[in-house]
Amino acid sequence: MAKWGMCDFSELEKLQKQFERLSKIDIDRFCKEVARELAARLLSKVIPRTPVGEGSFEVKDGKRYTIKNGGTLRRGWTANTEAEAEGGAVPDATTYAKSLRIARMGNNYIIIVENPVKYASYVEYGHRQEPGRYVPAIGKRLKASWVEGKYMLTISEKELESQIPALLERKMKKYIEECFNNG
Repeated sequence: MAKWGMCDFSELEKLQKQFERLSKIDIDRFCKEVARELAARLLSKVIPRTPVGEGSFEVKDGKRYTIKNGGTLRRGWTANTEAEAEGGAVPDATTYAKSLRIARMGNNYIIIVENPVKYASYVEYGHRQEPGRYVPAIGKRLKASWVEGKYMLTISEKELESQIPALLERKMKKYIEECFNNG
């Protein structure tokens, strides 16, 4: 009988334990963390891109009086209702993203980022208007029949979409390293 020699399997056993630990990690929790981070990143891109108006005005005897500051549309990204956005006391993007509900449909995780302000879609995609109509709030007549949209959400989504693969790779690498190094 031939002697094959000595072999140290301790590193192989250690690797086996690390793989067992890796198989026990909560993938659902990881995916929800990533979804929330993506929502926060989307909000951090779309909020500065959202235009801020001069505010609402009340016309009395031909004079304009400022009632409140603009920014309702911008605050709407982190508000649950339009009234909340008008009030001004809304959380920051990261805090709001943590509060968003995540739904799972099959292998997909769905998190909805929306703006409850009623005119948000008109600013996003553009809208028609009647040229020549006098608008007391701005004290002018309308000139163009079409107002081009700002596409703040559309541009932000496309920008984030191109960054997702690198972000996911970093997050997964970090998650796997933590799993292997904590044992």
